[in-house]
Amino acid sequence: MRAGMTESGCDSGGFMLTIHGVTRSRTSRLIWLCHEIGVDFRQIPVIQAYRLPWPDAPDAPLNTQSPEFLKLSPAGAIPVLQDGDLILTESLACTLYLARKYGLPFGPADLAEEGLVLQWSFYAGTWIEPDALTLLMLHRPGQAQPGEDQDLVAQAAERLIRPMRVFETHLAQHEWLVGNRFTVADLNAAEILRYAQGYAPLFDEFPATKAWLAHCQTRPAYLKMWAERQAEPE
Repeated sequence: MRAGMTESGCDSGGFMLTIHGVTRSRTSRLIWLCHEIGVDFRQIPVIQAYRLPWPDAPDAPLNTQSPEFLKLSPAGAIPVLQDGDLILTESLACTLYLARKYGLPFGPADLAEEGLVLQWSFYAGTWIEPDALTLLMLHRPGQAQPGEDQDLVAQAAERLIRPMRVFETHLAQHEWLVGNRFTVADLNAAEILRYAQGYAPLFDEFPATKAWLAHCQTRPAYLKMWAERQAEPE
């Protein structure tokens, strides 16, 4: 079995670890971590229904509205992680589970580190992700934009200053978020902060965070995941 193999359908088929979801989604978090750990997995490319003109058509590819997928994820959201009989449906839950299962160096070394990993992961997910997604979806450098979109981008960037300053204060004094090594906390936060990365004025205010994110994105496992993501249809 090779890491990252893909096939269609929702049956786990005897594989111990199966990831449901296309890489152009939050599924990228799981795939990056699996590449870091070096664990084999099967990827079933479930596409987001909103990307399809007719997701309910008989010949539609497997998507988040497909009945067989909804049996795994009643919310109709990717990714889904299957590990034996366990099914997890939230990306941060999936990465935190995998890091805990496979342990060091990406998982917590003790209870204190586990608390810090949870703190940084949830902080990024709660305080960074919503507005970072606004920047990702609405900010178009070099292109004419409706005034309403410009206002929404400016407001999102303004709201991100305070939580970004929290990261900056820590990263100005530490290379990584937890335990002086790259952990799942860095991976989770980096994938969330990536959404805002294209808005240069914001990141220029936080040089330590900008350098940390660039450092995360030079890791071989990230580059492998990103190449796989880029190879998928847009």
